[in-house]
Amino acid sequence: MASNVKMWIAGAAVVVIAGGAYAALSGNKSDSNANKSGKTSVALVTDGGGIDDKSFNQSAWEGMQKWGKENGVKQGKGGYTYYQSKTNADFKTNYDQAIAAGFKNVYGIGFMLTATVNEEAKKNPNTNFMMVDDIAKKQKNVVSVTFDTQESSYLAGVAAAKTTKTNKVGFVGGMQSAIIKTFEAGFIAGVKSVNPKIEIDSQYVGSFTDAGKGKTIGASMFQNGADVIFTAAGGSGAGVFTEAKDLNSEKNAADKVWVIGVDRDQADDGAYTAKDGKSNFTLTSAVKKVGKAVTDVTEMSAKGKFPGGKQLVYGLKNKGLELTRGNMSNDAWQAVQAAQKQIVNGDVKVPAK
Repeated sequence: MASNVKMWIAGAAVVVIAGGAYAALSGNKSDSNANKSGKTSVALVTDGGGIDDKSFNQSAWEGMQKWGKENGVKQGKGGYTYYQSKTNADFKTNYDQAIAAGFKNVYGIGFMLTATVNEEAKKNPNTNFMMVDDIAKKQKNVVSVTFDTQESSYLAGVAAAKTTKTNKVGFVGGMQSAIIKTFEAGFIAGVKSVNPKIEIDSQYVGSFTDAGKGKTIGASMFQNGADVIFTAAGGSGAGVFTEAKDLNSEKNAADKVWVIGVDRDQADDGAYTAKDGKSNFTLTSAVKKVGKAVTDVTEMSAKGKFPGGKQLVYGLKNKGLELTRGNMSNDAWQAVQAAQKQIVNGDVKVPAK
């Protein structure tokens, strides 16, 4: 997930509630999350992808910006901001800077920050921490947020299987990890639920920021006959989109290859001009509502109800995940909706590995 932004820039999510209203909501005037005005402050610490990775970090940032705008809050110190990590070596520095700047809530975006969250939370008991996409050590000032991403990935697999003309599809992951394996496992299960004979080529970039290698892997998959690729690779997935655009620009729209986006709606990334006119090759996107999780926790914190020591799990049932309508055929969309109903009702249990 990639960016060349400065170390920290303002802009994301905090709630301001009048002191009296805050007291009525929280029942705890001395809660460490709020100052006398009922204001709580929030800082995001990104992983190496950054807030413009067109994926996980960007989803979190966009959700926070939207929430902040809706609540009329300000950007900057005492409000909300983000700290950009270019490499893993930046994690601790960014946390230390956020805490020194007085932010009451510091959110780690991505499982690579887990060790840093565990360490910083222990050293700073008066600061609230959120670990997004992994389970941190249980501490009173830490909440862990995870997603049942195998569920939305299963739906992506159904969409791919209903769309492919070659009976060959691909999966491109970022780094090998338990989290990304849930995407792969769900996708494979979804494809096989429609047609067990479809060939699935799964490969990993080894990075969330290497768009060049992502493009190379995408090119290889398309050359070998895959006509739908699902990416769960952060910024590396941008390379798959670039390769698809290059290929599709030389064809008529009816002969396009497809890409399935991840984490946020990547419909705009699939817009291109085919030989016979404008078109779009983003079949759909498996949306992970990181922004919803971030703002949910911020709102709880502002009301003096920070869910420290807990794990919050988001899935299809509580609308923490979604597969967009995108450019699917009616047949594919109906199959996806039927599969989602089965998952939500418990009739289908999607494997996570």
